[in-house]
Amino acid sequence: MQLRSLLDQFDGLAAWLQAPLLLIIRLYWGWSFLQTGWGKLTHLDKTTAFFTELHLPLPRLNAIAAGSTECLGGLLLAIGLFARPASVPLIFTMIVAYVTADNEALHAIFSDPDKFVSAAPFLFLLVSLIVLAFGPGKLSVDALGRRGTSGRTE
Repeated sequence: MQLRSLLDQFDGLAAWLQAPLLLIIRLYWGWSFLQTGWGKLTHLDKTTAFFTELHLPLPRLNAIAAGSTECLGGLLLAIGLFARPASVPLIFTMIVAYVTADNEALHAIFSDPDKFVSAAPFLFLLVSLIVLAFGPGKLSVDALGRRGTSGRTE
């Protein structure tokens, strides 16, 4: 019986870490997405040239779309506003990055997992999936909005 009590206490303590951990993840990687997207947009000619090398259709338009998605999605992720919906286009963008720019790493997912997880899109993709699955946490604008409306009747 005492072991069960200790495990329950441990679980409670570990659960307390969820909100600050999700906040740190969102802030760091949201800012990273924002910076990466801003870099694409402020160096649009270089990004367009790179997308051209990757044989992407409409490379300039795709550069603008990817940069804008990363900027806006990163901002929303960082503050935790519409974080789950914002993670979906970010996930899509990172999958496209794997398919186009890191195709070799993508094909090595089972034969050489280290190559897959060390590719540039991996952590961005992982964070986006974490936010999609677990939400932005209690320390987010989304959570504040839910608290603000929870006492109202419709």
